[in-house]
Amino acid sequence: MSTENKNRLALRMKADTKRKIDQWYKATGCRSRNQFVERAVNFYVDHLAVQDDSGTLPRAVLSSLDGRLGMFEDRLSSLMFKHSVELDMVMGILADAYEFTPEDIRRRRADSVRTVKSTNGRLPFEEKIRKPDGGTEDEWPD
Repeated sequence: MSTENKNRLALRMKADTKRKIDQWYKATGCRSRNQFVERAVNFYVDHLAVQDDSGTLPRAVLSSLDGRLGMFEDRLSSLMFKHSVELDMVMGILADAYEFTPEDIRRRRADSVRTVKSTNGRLPFEEKIRKPDGGTEDEWPD
């Protein structure tokens, strides 16, 4: 490399820092300490330019990820709203069709919480119909 278009910079450092440079400049494929220090400074400056602690991802990548996550959030919010509307309709129909006492509602809520926790929310509707109180499907409900 030509030294004519490079500027000289006087640099003072602690002995430990110099030892680290001596230890790592050959291991990283640099031909000189100067090249190692220049690469380290450029890497750090690029990191500062990103202005983010998540690493040195380019702004375009971060922007793309933010956009995708935003689309995912919007889609999930829309689906949850639709689900809530359907659930409210079912609860309204049941409330109109049956007269539940507050004790019936507390018991049903406790049963539902227990069931969802034990199945991690993966209990098919068909299985709930066949086994309403944990009985076998061969038993006739009372």
